Amino acid sequence: MVRDEINRMLDVLPKNELNVARTYIEMVHRKYMYQKTLKDKGVQVTELCEESNEIIQRWDEVFAHHLDELLKEVIHYSQFKWHMFSYEQQDCLQNDEARAAFDAEDKHELYVMYQDSPYIQVYENASAVVAADFDEQQDIYIFDKAFTWTYVHTHESMCGPYFYKIEQA
Repeated sequence: MVRDEINRMLDVLPKNELNVARTYIEMVHRKYMYQKTLKDKGVQVTELCEESNEIIQRWDEVFAHHLDELLKEVIHYSQFKWHMFSYEQQDCLQNDEARAAFDAEDKHELYVMYQDSPYIQVYENASAVVAADFDEQQDIYIFDKAFTWTYVHTHESMCGPYFYKIEQA
């Protein structure tokens, strides 16, 4: 029934509007497939509200503590935190090395944040999650709850992904 309604609506749209509808459907499909992949792997996703600002601030303090305010401005850090990697202000693994390093990490519990979202998600039972699961995500930051490493998948095909792990003393 829903499919019939959608088809009736699509049948009256001109070609240029069909392209717009296709874009929206692709977006819904990508989101659904991402969530389905996580669910199929047994990952439990919880969105945090009140604690999110503190976690985002802690990410900045732990992973970008060496950047002063002037440098942050120069590299447009407020636009994309991952610019600290693309502007080579933090040593990190890139591309396939970053993917392999992420895949090798213990990922039972993870924090996940998006560049323009004020909310943090917690992924529990995430051991089966791999870098490829985030290939369709944009400007996503994944990190362990102990803040010892972070994996970033950007919206730019020539930037990243990036993996950075704090060296243990």
